Amino acid sequence: MSAATAERIDTLGAVISVRRHRAVRAAVVTTALALVVFTLFVVTMMVGSFRLSAGEVLGSLLRTRVDPAVDFVVLDLRLPIAMSALAVGLALGTAGTVFQQLLRNPLAAPDIVGVSTGASLAAVSSIVLFEATGLQICLAALAGAVLGALTIYLLTWRQGVNGYRFILVGIGISALFESGIGYLLTRADLRDAREAVHWLTGTVGRAGDREQYALAVSLVVLLPVAVVLRRQLRALEVGDDTARALGVRTELARFALLAISVVLVAGATAVAGPIAFVALVAGPIANRLLGPATGGVIAAALAGAALLLAADLIATQLSPIALPTGVVTGALGAPYLLWLIVSTNREGAGA
Repeated sequence: MSAATAERIDTLGAVISVRRHRAVRAAVVTTALALVVFTLFVVTMMVGSFRLSAGEVLGSLLRTRVDPAVDFVVLDLRLPIAMSALAVGLALGTAGTVFQQLLRNPLAAPDIVGVSTGASLAAVSSIVLFEATGLQICLAALAGAVLGALTIYLLTWRQGVNGYRFILVGIGISALFESGIGYLLTRADLRDAREAVHWLTGTVGRAGDREQYALAVSLVVLLPVAVVLRRQLRALEVGDDTARALGVRTELARFALLAISVVLVAGATAVAGPIAFVALVAGPIANRLLGPATGGVIAAALAGAALLLAADLIATQLSPIALPTGVVTGALGAPYLLWLIVSTNREGAGA
């Protein structure tokens, strides 16, 4: 065996070993996150004014025991809230990591670049101008998120979409939408203004069954698609030229991935309002846990679900008074955003 052949075999063995290590770490981290999410999901239904054991909750969910009082508390009162937090967290975690990888910037979260703000403007407009309620507000939020994303995409397009330009345009559009929200609130009567501000704060568990069902269907359909498109996402993350060399149709893949993210953000915002910072934080947390296996869509989705379930527990059970979930996520996420801006500027990546 020649020296060159032996060197190639050693290189191939090293590559296989690295890939195996990454796959094992990704599987371990994803499984651990899934267990954390499951635990928080069960704990959410255990605590409250009527406390239950884990066995009672699981027995009610799996129908292995019948207790009308426990079933009413678990299935009718607490399960919709837990399911809402789970679905919204999964959607925001997925959308956030796709945005960040696609635009190659840790600040490229939907609530930073104007997608969530577009949903908020449309929802507030429906409340103030048309006295909308329930499903009507959710549909308006869906339409606002989609229209806001399309506006940013069209204004960004210059023979393709540049991530840096997308973020700048998104921040500008977000500021414009925020001014529109402020104007509408000044023109609203007290009742409508109170309803609008409550919706803008963001909280889980207030949407109806149809809105939650629509978000669940979106997750079932789009989350696997995002996982399938992960190869294209990773290729786009290292640059369009490299992606084209690997056979990726860059603009089509980018538009598809953005569309998946926007639909998930729109559904999450329609169900829970504009929950701040979950989409921004979930991906980096998952990447830190994954290490060399960074970029896992499922891990980021589970991190988002864990964050939102934990935030809802803090808001409703650990706080001296019950708070909207968005208050807790904002309080936890704002210091992270400041740290992120300072650290990226220090590393020379502040653009």
